[in-house]
Amino acid sequence: MTNLKHEVTGGCLVLKPSRRIDSANARAFEEDAFLLVDQGPVKVIIDSTDLDYISSAGLRVILTTAKKAKAAGGGLTIACATVNVKEVLTVSGFDTIFGLHDTIEAAIASL
Repeated sequence: MTNLKHEVTGGCLVLKPSRRIDSANARAFEEDAFLLVDQGPVKVIIDSTDLDYISSAGLRVILTTAKKAKAAGGGLTIACATVNVKEVLTVSGFDTIFGLHDTIEAAIASL
């Protein structure tokens, strides 16, 4: 397991990636996220507060993590995206697929 920060808040698993999710670290993020979802809870929030960049590889792992959470009876949403990350999420349509929330509290309420 890498050092993916996470916590459980309001019955949700909050994943806190930092700096970048790209081809260099996407596999490790996915492995960690899958392990944490297996341990529960299965309602997942990606807290993007400290995320500066996300590549297509990063988008893919958000998608696979969402599928894993959904298969377990949960779901996934995204919160606190920076301007750069919000732009990528919007252009890719992830904002409408998963929801994009300004706060963790709003993300918890949406799940």
